[in-house]
Amino acid sequence: MNQFEQMAELLLPHIDKEPEYYETLYPERNLPEGARVVRIAPSPTGYLHLGTLFMALVNRITADSTGGIFYTRIEDTDKKREIEGGIDDIINGLLQFGINIDEGYVTPTEQQGIYAPYKQSLRGEIYQCYVKKLIKEGLAYPCFCTAEELEAVREKQEAEKIRTGYHGEYAIHRNITFEEAKALIDEGKPYVVRLKSPGSEENRIFFDDGIKGKIEMPENDEDIVLLKSDGIPTYHFAHAVDDHLMRTTHVIRGDEWISSVPKHIQLFRLLGFKPPKYCHVAPIMKLDNGAKRKISKRKDPEAAVHYFAEEGYEAKSVIEYLMTVASSEFEDWRRANPDGSYKKFKFNLKKMSVSGALFDNDKLNDVSKNIVSKMNSDEVVEKLTAWAKTYDEEFYAVLTKDLDYTKSVFAIDRDCPKPRKDIAKWNEAKQYSAYFYNQYFAPEREYPENILKEDIKAFLSEYVNVYSDKDTKEEWFGRIKSLCEPLGFAADTKEYKANKEAYKGSAGDLSTILRIAVTGRRNTPDLWSIMQVLGYDECKNRILDALGEI
Repeated sequence: MNQFEQMAELLLPHIDKEPEYYETLYPERNLPEGARVVRIAPSPTGYLHLGTLFMALVNRITADSTGGIFYTRIEDTDKKREIEGGIDDIINGLLQFGINIDEGYVTPTEQQGIYAPYKQSLRGEIYQCYVKKLIKEGLAYPCFCTAEELEAVREKQEAEKIRTGYHGEYAIHRNITFEEAKALIDEGKPYVVRLKSPGSEENRIFFDDGIKGKIEMPENDEDIVLLKSDGIPTYHFAHAVDDHLMRTTHVIRGDEWISSVPKHIQLFRLLGFKPPKYCHVAPIMKLDNGAKRKISKRKDPEAAVHYFAEEGYEAKSVIEYLMTVASSEFEDWRRANPDGSYKKFKFNLKKMSVSGALFDNDKLNDVSKNIVSKMNSDEVVEKLTAWAKTYDEEFYAVLTKDLDYTKSVFAIDRDCPKPRKDIAKWNEAKQYSAYFYNQYFAPEREYPENILKEDIKAFLSEYVNVYSDKDTKEEWFGRIKSLCEPLGFAADTKEYKANKEAYKGSAGDLSTILRIAVTGRRNTPDLWSIMQVLGYDECKNRILDALGEI
């Protein structure tokens, strides 16, 4: 047994399996040519945020577009930062947004697939097996440096104007012998296991990024940590082993990881693995005082996915919007396929922005208004009351007091060829519908400036005597028109436009006065339908109230 083999047994005596065991246990996938195996690997150190949701969507549609597999893996090696409920929130959040999972954690408590376990804290012996292999080959070693010693190295490098890091002559234990290591272990000294990098910063590596194209970088020469002092692997090492054994073909992740690619490619090659295709996604950006910056969990409420639920955005709306961020071709596809599932869109990673798209709240609202406009009244009321039950209990009580009435409110100008697009999110529904509910109705009646007060009063005084809730829509408007000539208004719009000097206004102006009197607003859905829902007594009382204000 040579020195390296002795070192491996010293450091990891309990590991008795060879890598070949895991290569057999986790075989190559039997998938069609071109099928991509992709994943997200969230850490339960926080709740689901927009970046993770976006990354999951990009991975999901990549798998869908190629007939591949999308799986989840929980990277929970950072136990100090883990928060309770983090896994539940992330996985449940993905499911709530329609991101179905083929394999891995398909629910917060259920794993599915033959490459289990899909949680890194349960895979310790697998990582240690591959670390032991590297130690036997002289490619890894124990490092006993204290935090103070590492800081002293960094200070020396800064003083000498040398690139900081644990590399070359600054890697203190790089050439430690078996006897030296054993003596320190016998003393009870804690240690980590580091890679003995064969790289040189003077060498260059080239890789073809699936989104950004060809990238050239210095080769890794740092002796990075593989196993921490508690035997838990670092992200760098664990992801290399997991992505190989889970047979990941494409690693799609944020472009903050580009700087780590030299380390990762080196690890894959030293372990004898074929590296996956790396695809680095630019972050979603935000304008801040005219400058672009990455959307921030600390500064931007919309960075947290909970924000969209609290505001009342439909999950479908958020996903539809993120699809426009993911691909510049999606909007054209949507116009050609107005009712098609986004999952049918043929997604191409190469069409993604290399610099990062801006988060556009106005565009999100436009997308969401379009989606809500296609819902029927039953669906709107079901989703609205479900939202209000959680986020606005008072409004929920108002809505559910008479569900048939509420359905009639939200049925106006719906289920028609060109439905109105007034609501983007459910927290707008109270303001939208306020004039239907007396507890929210607080009119500030502002009539058109071109109509004199005495004419407004004259019209409302005459109309309140002829109003009937039994009229059809045509009959209803006919009554308004019948009052035009006696009051000096044109019953016909074309006639008014042709000879404005002869009239005080048109029938349209009188219907606007009635709209303001009844609803307190100038812009509403169909007024006849509103008055049908409100009923005769309520409408008459509001007209009389309006008269009393003039």
